[in-house]
Amino acid sequence: MFISKVVPLDDIRIKIDAIDQQLIQLFAERAELVHEVGVVKKREGLQIYAPEREDALLQKLAKMNREAGSSLPEKSIRAIYREIMSAALALEDELKIAYLGPKGSWTHQASVKKFGHSVDYLPKANFTEIFDDVARGKASYGVVPIENSTEGAVTHTLDLFVSSPLKICAQILLRIENCLMANTSRDKIKTLVSHPQVFGQCRDWIITNFPDADLVETSSTAKAAQIAVEKADEGVAAMGGMLSAELYGLNVLEKSVQDCTTNTTRFFIVGEKDCPKTGNDRTSILFALHDRPGALVNALRVFEPFGINLSKIESRPSKQKEWEYIFYADLEGHVEDENVSSAIKELESHCSLLKILGSYPTVTVATDS
Repeated sequence: MFISKVVPLDDIRIKIDAIDQQLIQLFAERAELVHEVGVVKKREGLQIYAPEREDALLQKLAKMNREAGSSLPEKSIRAIYREIMSAALALEDELKIAYLGPKGSWTHQASVKKFGHSVDYLPKANFTEIFDDVARGKASYGVVPIENSTEGAVTHTLDLFVSSPLKICAQILLRIENCLMANTSRDKIKTLVSHPQVFGQCRDWIITNFPDADLVETSSTAKAAQIAVEKADEGVAAMGGMLSAELYGLNVLEKSVQDCTTNTTRFFIVGEKDCPKTGNDRTSILFALHDRPGALVNALRVFEPFGINLSKIESRPSKQKEWEYIFYADLEGHVEDENVSSAIKELESHCSLLKILGSYPTVTVATDS
């Protein structure tokens, strides 16, 4: 009978140590090349963060991993290289990312998912501060929520784009899983605190489980967690992500309390420069129409001859004149594509205002929270 040879644990660890030594050497060589890339980008006036390069690289690495027959799942490869690229960004420049704080909010989690842990993060009290910091050069980029799959658009973000000079250069899709967290027992909970979007995402669950509880809205889920800690003896509980519970020392009383299991929030990364085309892009625009019969129908018809699909359209009051609206739309393609540029040029003849917010890579898979 054949008996396979058992390799001693110490021998395996010696091999792992040898591989680690090789990896460190390769990381050092990679870092030198990254530094050279940063020098070239600054000399040529290119933006440090390149979402078009990032997306292509992650797809190529996932393919290489599959072809190598690796036992590592694709999400692990992406996570590993997310931190490698984060370190690279930090080497190229002192990257600062503004987000809706405090630490532990969903926007913070989305930011880390995109930029990793090596860059600097600047928590902000509201969306206006995020846009202002990026526009004034105090932050390299800003991360803001734009819509939720169950609750719709984040209207304040849409309104800020009207007067802001910033461009959308990337998007993030983050799977949202809310939990009930408190430092009091469930039967003593009298008040629930959270961001209004979370209350909307968990509406049915709240009605079923806490029909008599007072609902108090906060600026973020992380702020809600802080309040729940401070007012635990008053029967206050928070609703939000598990990271907030970990950061602020709250007990998770129940996981996954959102009504929709596929609840996803879409975030924009805003910066000062446009993103080059990748071949799989989306363009966002804002426009206002001349006040005449059939204006909106005629405006939307311009996209059909060019074979352009509108994936989203949203209206907002212009705040300049009663019953006047500004429309926000997403369309497939990059503004540098001939059909997209031609359609937008034709659309302009229907508009009193037309603003291209940016073209950026399309994200097809939502990252886990």
